[in-house]
Amino acid sequence: MHAVVLAGGRGVRLRPYTTCIPKPLVPIGDRYSILEIILRQLSAQGFRTVTLALGHLGHLIRAYVGDGTQWGLEQVEYVTETVPLGTIGPLVQMRDRLLTDFLVMNGDILTDLDYGDLLRRHTLWGANLTVATYPRQVRIDFGVLTSRDGHIVGFSEKPVIDYRVSMGVYAMNAAALDRYQPGVPLGFDQLVLDLIARGEEPAEYRFSGRWLDIGRPDDYDRANAEFARYGPQLLGEEAC
Repeated sequence: MHAVVLAGGRGVRLRPYTTCIPKPLVPIGDRYSILEIILRQLSAQGFRTVTLALGHLGHLIRAYVGDGTQWGLEQVEYVTETVPLGTIGPLVQMRDRLLTDFLVMNGDILTDLDYGDLLRRHTLWGANLTVATYPRQVRIDFGVLTSRDGHIVGFSEKPVIDYRVSMGVYAMNAAALDRYQPGVPLGFDQLVLDLIARGEEPAEYRFSGRWLDIGRPDDYDRANAEFARYGPQLLGEEAC
């Protein structure tokens, strides 16, 4: 099993933490970086090779990770963006070096999702793209009106909206990249819309365990505050 970890972002939303270090290397729990936790998880779940897509301060990530053998990986390969290519653009660049089916994930998330199970189910389903999704709720703190032709025809007091979001973890078949030109920026949103337009709807892998996207300072502070409690679960160790 092969995984591609996207670690090239500038981490603008997480400043000032990312002023001098790339976001995947920010420390969690005073012992690990986010990226080290991800690589430990991938190794424990049967992944032996990983490609790291680098960009901003990528040389620091390369120096930190090395060949990945310290975490049980057989090989870590590096691909560097010279210009920002979005979420999917780096994959198009390395299309000829990818396996038929592989895992793709952002390098700034903490989750106890079983990456291996996601990839196995994706392969079983025969999908071009399988998206791991997570439940979210938005509570509207106002009375919401529905109007039509100048009249109020419905009212809901402080409704709660349930929806599912992308976790930033996907399984992909390399054929999904064949229509795109290397070196041109391509976002995940465009890939999904293109697949839907072609009648190749992505599959969904529903997950409801632990998931935290380290995108903002409050997310990062929360992750550090809770790591002593959920860190062993993420790393497959016995609970403290």
